[in-house]
Amino acid sequence: MPHRDQEIALLRSEVEMLMGERQLLLQIAGSAAALIACLDSKRLPVGAVEAADMVATTINHLSEETLQDALNSVRAEIEEEG
Repeated sequence: MPHRDQEIALLRSEVEMLMGERQLLLQIAGSAAALIACLDSKRLPVGAVEAADMVATTINHLSEETLQDALNSVRAEIEEEG
């Protein structure tokens, strides 16, 4: 049984680490989405427009639920600044 308890503890710590990483990635995606939404592509250099398009395209591959989680994870920061 001690071996099983160690495996459970290891799995628990791995899941907690992955959930922490997911939260950080949601914040990154939400921040990127907010940034893209605020950009005026007419005022950006071509390279910046291409990079923004790449980020927007990647964000658009997220499921609707995940994108909503990402936006919710940064909503307070966006509203405070706005």
